[in-house]
Amino acid sequence: MNVNKKHYRTIWVKEGNEKIIQIIDQRSLPYKFIIEDLKSVDDFVRAIKEMHVRGAGLIGAAAGFGMYLAALNNDDLNKAGEKLKATRPTAVNLAWAVDRQLKAIENAEDKVKITLETAKNIADEDADFCKKIGEHGAKIIEKISKKKNNGLVNILTHCNAGWLAFVDYGSATAPIYAAHGKGIKVHVWVDETRPRNQGARLTAWELLQQGVPHTIISDNAGGHLMQHGLVDICIVGTDRTTYTGDVANKIGTYLKALAAKDNNVPFYVALPSSSFDWKIKNGIKKIPIEQRGDEEVKYAQGLVNSQIKKVLLAPKDSPAANFAFDVTPRRLISGLITERGVCKANEESILNLYPEHKYG
Repeated sequence: MNVNKKHYRTIWVKEGNEKIIQIIDQRSLPYKFIIEDLKSVDDFVRAIKEMHVRGAGLIGAAAGFGMYLAALNNDDLNKAGEKLKATRPTAVNLAWAVDRQLKAIENAEDKVKITLETAKNIADEDADFCKKIGEHGAKIIEKISKKKNNGLVNILTHCNAGWLAFVDYGSATAPIYAAHGKGIKVHVWVDETRPRNQGARLTAWELLQQGVPHTIISDNAGGHLMQHGLVDICIVGTDRTTYTGDVANKIGTYLKALAAKDNNVPFYVALPSSSFDWKIKNGIKKIPIEQRGDEEVKYAQGLVNSQIKKVLLAPKDSPAANFAFDVTPRRLISGLITERGVCKANEESILNLYPEHKYG
């Protein structure tokens, strides 16, 4: 996607130097656009843990390149993989990418070459899958547009499942970008998404860069908008979806799904197949939910006199809980938009789309 009209991915090999992987440091957005150099697996561990990079697909791609740098630096690859897996527990893409790298080098003589090829393949596949998600999802938006007198489709998002959360295009935003590119009139309600404000900071910035009409709203405004017919469809992403259709996504997604159900607003989840968990059946009971530091709840980050600063919002000595994700049960989901097409959020429909996983 574009930044100041120039195309970028979220992660890439530095031109002219394959020993360095470059990323966009998302902590500084939307205030500053900073490209960061990563040179070791420990750099990647820090970048993932401290959320220089975040989002299901990008975390997977980062883990792939992290394993490549581990091989390049002659590190123990099993230990490197465990370090990477331990950074963030909820997103299934991370462990998937590490395991894919370990499998790729099982009988490899040149581990550096194989891990680089595999990392590039993971990144390219992520971008390609997200593009296909956009093509399938745009058809849903187009159908809604044709039913409206003015043709304008109001879409509500939660958190950032845009290209910044993947390698390119995004998952939840891919249908929006594809529809906008086809000339379909769209407008996006952007949840601010506390506590890290990834909607207000990242999704809004993305949409602005692509010229997509949008409005930032407080997290609690979604239900009100739905009651008054101002939302035609909700599209969100996911960090882990069970093969039975339960969806783990940024905290607050479940509440949006409940409001959508009560107001007959279609609620879709967009994801590449790398975000499926083919082992967990009951998402509410079994998906691990990351709990992060309370400073993310008690402080807000913003721009003050051209400097990025943190501001205390709550009593300093009050404790705070910071659950990063929640699980939306399959019964609240209208459908899943994947690179292979759209399916229902249930075991039968998912496995019909991915028959290779039917027998474990």
